[in-house]
Amino acid sequence: MDLSNSTYNLFLDDERTPLDTFAYTNNDIYLNAEWKIVRTYGAFVSYILKFGLPKMVSFDHDLASIHYQKCIGVEKINYDELEEKTGYDAAKWLVNYCMDNGLIELPKCYVHTMNIVGGKNIQGLLNNYMKHRNG
Repeated sequence: MDLSNSTYNLFLDDERTPLDTFAYTNNDIYLNAEWKIVRTYGAFVSYILKFGLPKMVSFDHDLASIHYQKCIGVEKINYDELEEKTGYDAAKWLVNYCMDNGLIELPKCYVHTMNIVGGKNIQGLLNNYMKHRNG
């Protein structure tokens, strides 16, 4: 699959919009690009399976109200104890999808979560994939 044929950008967040995200990131990408918004891990996976890989993805970490209780303010997130999937799970699925399909390149990925630990987990996963694939 060639990412140059991608025709959409995917925004994963249970509540916010790209405009909301611009308000605290000041990243113009949230204003200047058109985004398809998905609210859950399942919707994220389904959208990609139906329409192919996007050009860009922006990840929120906490996708369910229980995540705000179990994932915020902790030093380490125990993903095994979460029943609802997070943005980290979506990023993991994306990496596995790319590996399973022999893709070297990921879509351009942004992390817009306010959850510091969850954001570092997502970014670390994406960076590790690219480091592994490139070297």
